[in-house]
Amino acid sequence: MAAAPVWSVDPRTGKQREQVAVEATAEEVDEAVRAAHAARGALADRAVRAAFLRSAAAGLDAARDGLVETADAETALGPARLTGELARTTYQLRSFAGIVDEGAFLDVVVDHPDDTATPPVPDLRRYKVPLGVVAVYSASNFPFAFSVAGGDTASALAAGCPVVVKAHPDHPALSELVAKVLRRAAAEHGIPEGVIGLVHGFEAGVGLIGHPLVAAAGFTGSVRGGRALFDAAAARPVPIPFHGELGSLNPVLVTEAAAAERAEEIGGGLAGSMTLGVGQFCVKPGLVLVPSGGAGDRLVKSLTDAVSDTDAGVLLDHRMRDNFLAGVAERAQLPDVDSPVTPGAGGEHAVSAGFLTVPAQRLAAEGAYDLLLEECFGPVTVVARYADEDEARTVLSRLPGNLTATVQLSSDEAAGRGRGPELLAELTPLAGRVLVNGWPTGVAVAPAQHHGGPYPATTSTSTSVGGTAIERWLRPVVYQNAPEALLPAELRDDNPLGLPRRFNGALQR
Repeated sequence: MAAAPVWSVDPRTGKQREQVAVEATAEEVDEAVRAAHAARGALADRAVRAAFLRSAAAGLDAARDGLVETADAETALGPARLTGELARTTYQLRSFAGIVDEGAFLDVVVDHPDDTATPPVPDLRRYKVPLGVVAVYSASNFPFAFSVAGGDTASALAAGCPVVVKAHPDHPALSELVAKVLRRAAAEHGIPEGVIGLVHGFEAGVGLIGHPLVAAAGFTGSVRGGRALFDAAAARPVPIPFHGELGSLNPVLVTEAAAAERAEEIGGGLAGSMTLGVGQFCVKPGLVLVPSGGAGDRLVKSLTDAVSDTDAGVLLDHRMRDNFLAGVAERAQLPDVDSPVTPGAGGEHAVSAGFLTVPAQRLAAEGAYDLLLEECFGPVTVVARYADEDEARTVLSRLPGNLTATVQLSSDEAAGRGRGPELLAELTPLAGRVLVNGWPTGVAVAPAQHHGGPYPATTSTSTSVGGTAIERWLRPVVYQNAPEALLPAELRDDNPLGLPRRFNGALQR
């Protein structure tokens, strides 16, 4: 049976643009994984790794115009957004190059023997080593930052792990172009081009997670798809780590005092956040708890005005558009659910933004309204009107894990007076990032960043953004009583590589 062709599709029209490749066969997946596995040794030198990452960033910058043009043709996200996303991606590659240079991610610990301890301590030397080939599953909504050269790939390469990427079907042509840039960068430093593999097709993605030489996987996508791969990773004869970002509601709690103080500001900010990128950000606020009556009404009025002025936009593909329209219709037909601004079709291919309102008490117990506690991908949010703090707290207690949770506080509450500290403590178990008086859209690439959260937001406690994302692709190993001549350079007493480490209990930098 011949492999199916892979087409580049214009989301603005739904028409095929060009054939990019064919779906990978099982043999081609095997070939890509084996080539990546064979390239492991070429990544052993940290200086070479860092130089490779910087060359990859430079190559992407040099190819910017062509890459952005191709990305826009396949995603309709617009040149401005895509140019910024590409800059974020190259910055991330350079950031990981700096992390590789520094070497602290190796977590070197050296303990000399101590016969006086109870029990006695032998000579122990610990550091972290790369896992092996990493399978990366590209996301639809970030064709640069969470795709072929995105955070999973950059952090895996920084850890010393080759990568095989399963391209997303929404941007196959861009995936091919980016992979070529990375392979050219690899070749500049004597690294085999197989260090970056790329495969297309659903069956290729299934085969990739089961390949015996794949040592870990990173995924960004739907709960359904991610959970299927997560289960497959766990069911292997040798299970592997699966770091998946699956779905998030990203709740927002607006206190009564905050609404009274700045209802219009909060309503306008919410409109901007929920419609950013046509509502296709993984941290879009999908449920907002707003007090009933008074200042809450002013907030909803401000939100109504701002969302009404938002232009219709194109979603990444027609399947997502169909799911968005169906999801909104199913939610809107529930009793007591109103649509101050009705989200829906904005033309033959576009969608218009909107929001739904519902009494918070409807969400307080299990039932049909649980649908409102599930992510709906696209420019829509649910505003739940609560009568008192207990009602809001009850809704929060029913929420699943999230990437973010936000609280809008008054100036007094933000200064630590009133329930500010208590509310922050209540939101902390819900998410990996807790925001105060801000909006979750926008995930800074910074050392302190954490982009993850309790299930189903992610399947692990790790982050996919920020410097500590590298930890996903490493494992610790300890050498006991190994002669100095046999030790890797990272663990020798004289520290020839100048690494930060903990030496006999003292931190050395």
